[in-house]
Formats: sequence, structure tokens, C-alpha cells
Amino acid sequence: MSLLQPDHDCTLCPRLAAFRQENRSAFPDKFNAPVPSFGGQEARLLIVGLAPGLRGANFTGRPFTGDYAGDLLYQTLLDFGFAKGAYKADPQDGLELIDCRITNAVRCVPPENKPVGAEITACQPFLKNQIENMPNLKVILTLGLVAHNATLRASGHKQSAFKFTHNGAHDLGGGHIMIGSYHCSRYNTNTRRLTEEMFREVFQHIKSVL
Repeated sequence: MSLLQPDHDCTLCPRLAAFRQENRSAFPDKFNAPVPSFGGQEARLLIVGLAPGLRGANFTGRPFTGDYAGDLLYQTLLDFGFAKGAYKADPQDGLELIDCRITNAVRCVPPENKPVGAEITACQPFLKNQIENMPNLKVILTLGLVAHNATLRASGHKQSAFKFTHNGAHDLGGGHIMIGSYHCSRYNTNTRRLTEEMFREVFQHIKSVL
């Protein structure tokens, strides 16, 4: 097992492994495995999401690819110069990230998109090693509370060390600044908890830090 990526048939989380097997039977032509990070390790920006969506990254094998959250995230990355090409919700679309890498706190799709605490903990070493193996890392963007808390623990902080606030910034030490955002899910945008303008303000903040 790699320090950065779980095995294709990772068994650290029995519930997720069983759900993955169910999906392999139901959708044999889809990815259905721990989703690897996307983007170069030399990047200064790391984006941490929650977990793969069932019909998004779990199907395509690329973070945030194939669901609405990816539509908003990748268009924003393109607008702010962190990506080039065209996002077509397909890992073969040729989209390239610039100075940016994307990962998830939990690498396997959880039932109902809700990982439990033990699963987040089991996947934490991969996030920790991801952070430690990015030599130029300066900003970690966490999408939602789960990613915020997972990043805190992976960085050696207590979960209570820094409160999650939208567009809030925290100095994690080691030259790393963590900036939080509400997750760019369809639910959050439909309810206006997160608007496109609010999301763009987060990236303006990131640009100012970098």
C-alpha cells in the first residue's frame, strides 16, 4: 500500500469495501476503487474534499469529476488560472491542473455520501502523507467541515484547534495556511448556503495568500 494512495482493493474500512464490491457488481464498467489525487505534488495549493460521489469520482476515477460539485469547482479553477483546457466531466477530457492538486479526506465512496468517524480516521494517513509530500505546499483549501477537521488532524492539530468558518484562514504551521469553504455541492448551492460569488471570493483569498 502506497503512503499516498490506498490499494485498489483496500480493506481498511469494511463497510466501504463492501459497498465498493456492491458497486463493482452493479456497475462493472466504472472505476469503483479508492480515487487517487489529481494534480502535481509540486503544487502550492491542495484542495481537500469530503469523499468521492457515487456517480461522480467513484465512476470516473478523478476527484470531483462527473457531478455538479465538479462543474462549479473546475470552472472556478479555470477562471482563476489553476487549470487549463476544458472540463467535460470525463477524466479523458485533457484538463490539466496548474499549481493545484485535489484529494479527498476519504478516498472511497461511502453509502449516502456519509463516511463515519472510523473511516475518516482510517484514511487520515493518506491525507497526512499527501500534505507531507508536497514540498511547495502553501495553501490547503478544505471543502466542508469533514475536510476541515480531517486536515487539522492530519496536520497534527486537535479538531478543536480552529473553528470552521467559510473563507476563514488558519495558520497550521510549517508554512501552511488552511482556508475553509462550504462544500461546492448542489445542495449547498441550491439552498444558497454557497453562491458562485462566495466561492470566487474564496479563490481570490487564496490568490492573495499565494
